[in-house]
Amino acid sequence: MKGLILSGGKGTRLRPLTYTSAKQLVPIANKPVLFYGIEALVNANIRDIGIVVGDTQAEIRAAVGNGSRWGVSIHYIEQEFPSGLAHAVKISEPFIGQEPFVMYLGDNLLNKSISNFVQEFDREKPAAQILLAHVSDPQMFGVAQLRDGKVVRLVEKPTEPIGDLALVGVYMFQPDIFESVKRIQPSSRNELEITDAIQDLIDRGLDVRPQIVSGWWKDTGKPEDILEANQLILEMLEHRIEGVVDQDSRIEGKVIIESGANVERSIIRGPAIIGRGTRLVNAYVGPFTSIMNDVEILNAEIEHSIVLEGTHLNDLDNRVVNSLIGKNVRIYREPAKPSAYRFMLGDNSEVGIRW
Repeated sequence: MKGLILSGGKGTRLRPLTYTSAKQLVPIANKPVLFYGIEALVNANIRDIGIVVGDTQAEIRAAVGNGSRWGVSIHYIEQEFPSGLAHAVKISEPFIGQEPFVMYLGDNLLNKSISNFVQEFDREKPAAQILLAHVSDPQMFGVAQLRDGKVVRLVEKPTEPIGDLALVGVYMFQPDIFESVKRIQPSSRNELEITDAIQDLIDRGLDVRPQIVSGWWKDTGKPEDILEANQLILEMLEHRIEGVVDQDSRIEGKVIIESGANVERSIIRGPAIIGRGTRLVNAYVGPFTSIMNDVEILNAEIEHSIVLEGTHLNDLDNRVVNSLIGKNVRIYREPAKPSAYRFMLGDNSEVGIRW
């Protein structure tokens, strides 16, 4: 059995971060989202994995490499333009061949292993097996309708409610799916929808089975979803101190301080993670915060946030909260008079100022 991870797409809902970085490489608890998907397939004993890449392929290739760190073989499949999930399946046929495969969306997170689902699919061999979860906003997802324990209908982002069972972004297919993706037509979004392809399997009388997942599942397509996923993952981590913490600092709760980090006269309240080479001086890092490598926080406070590599937070009067801060950002207090705000912001940035 092979694996297929979809890692194209432009990540428009995460701009301006995704103007310069692939959305699948945004870190959750200091690990790129994409890596969680690779690990899920590895844990399901899948060793041959294709990754569908688009405009950000150079960055993804550099981050993932050939897969040797996970003991797998990684193949890259180029998609010139994001034309739907079924299109990604269509162009992957030369890699998949006549083998069954698991398709995993590269910006999805599940807290439970998919191994049992994969084993059941391998044993029972239905044409497809889809993972579903109950959601409060089904109009934002592909939705499945069940009858007598079987999938009878799928609709992509329905305008009229047909149920609350959303596709969570993990699919298992036999090669029958390749005929279906060739038979369907583009949707109103001018994309080949995977829901239409699976519906074609159903209409042809093939067996499509549902599996409803327990535990949480997150589509990390929006900043608030990333922060929530970061919170959920941090709660699962184990306390570990490898960096240097001076006697005037205080560490509370589950905290990871990686090798090379330096903490001076600071308070860290977990769950939190501090990356390699990061320096905290007279700082407060509150719960649900992930600080990546080579960050400097001096005389500043932050909580429930994610800070990427090389960023500096210096001499801030107010605490930074609920924030997603990109690479090599500088946020500091300007002592010069007259008092004024000075910004250099990318498209779709958001700044809240307290009066």
